[in-house]
Amino acid sequence: MLAPERRRVGRLRGDPYALPAVARQASSIPGRPYPPPPASESVVPALATVLAAIALQLTLPERLTVGPSWLLPALEGALLVGLSMATPRELEREHPRRRTAALGLTALVSAANAFSLAAHTHFLLHHKVSNGRELIVSGMLIWLTNFLIFALWYWELDRGGPGRRAAGHDAAPDFLFPQMTDDRIEPPGWRPRFIDYLYVSLTNATAFSPTDTMPLTAMAKSVMGAQALVSLVTIGLIVARAVNVLK
Repeated sequence: MLAPERRRVGRLRGDPYALPAVARQASSIPGRPYPPPPASESVVPALATVLAAIALQLTLPERLTVGPSWLLPALEGALLVGLSMATPRELEREHPRRRTAALGLTALVSAANAFSLAAHTHFLLHHKVSNGRELIVSGMLIWLTNFLIFALWYWELDRGGPGRRAAGHDAAPDFLFPQMTDDRIEPPGWRPRFIDYLYVSLTNATAFSPTDTMPLTAMAKSVMGAQALVSLVTIGLIVARAVNVLK
């Protein structure tokens, strides 16, 4: 004769109306609280990353830039100065205008880097290349800018942005970090910082896929896919062609 627990499980499996009750019981099981408690975050690493990306753009050949080589970096620098003056160094709450300006600046740098990659690819396909060293340097500058700028995308987009995370008003997570899966690794109140997103960008740009941090939402998957595609084209086409030229 079946034990009472097994008979109960059998009835639940045979009764589709019992499934919602089971789901409600499972959702009531205690687990890690979300969102984590509020915690301020510095914007200095993000501003320094934008500054580094602008500096990399200034070193590109003029044939790979939109207009004069100084035009876009100067505009981006002006936006960066205004952004740093208009917002505090420590984010403790949501700043909708700051986030809008930050996303616009990130998009501007991304568009400039995409243009540089397209121009460089066009040059490789339609011109006879003799200077392999210049190709390698230009390709690495584009790759480094790609790595830095997508770290900013991840930082600005995850959970609704750094302001919402700092205020403890996190939206649903876009990335699953290893620290979020086991309380023995980090305490339940752990939340990602800029360095975590910088590492995600580095691994995605080198492996062309997520490594230890998994994308959860369609937005996160789309952004990571775009970065992997840019990185693949940069390394697979530009650097490989430059190595052949050097031979």
